[in-house]
Amino acid sequence: MINKIGKITVYVQDQEQAKDFWLNKVGFVLKFEQPMGPNMSWIEVGPSEDEFTTLVLYSKSAMEQQQPAKVAHPSILFSTTDIESAYEKMKQNGVEVGDMLRMPFGTMFSFKDQDGNEYLLREDK
Repeated sequence: MINKIGKITVYVQDQEQAKDFWLNKVGFVLKFEQPMGPNMSWIEVGPSEDEFTTLVLYSKSAMEQQQPAKVAHPSILFSTTDIESAYEKMKQNGVEVGDMLRMPFGTMFSFKDQDGNEYLLREDK
């Protein structure tokens, strides 16, 4: 099922300032950056080029407009190499799962733990 922690989303006031902090003060490397609209980008940083797990530096104001409750804590995206199998296994195990989302940037679904905390599981091949 889950084989790695993929991404942890950190909600930031200013993406460029956050990128500068992680790259120039902490010594992380820029793993991925792509525009997501007029004033926002998808930015991922990590401790090294070969590290799989990354921090996503996501606009806090954008998330507050989309889902205000989510900015209270980081979002955790887990990874799997077989999303269909993981989805079915979690359903069989009685885990509350959301719909399978097939996006241009990846296939994923949400699931909740025993306290109602929500996570994402994304297929990474």
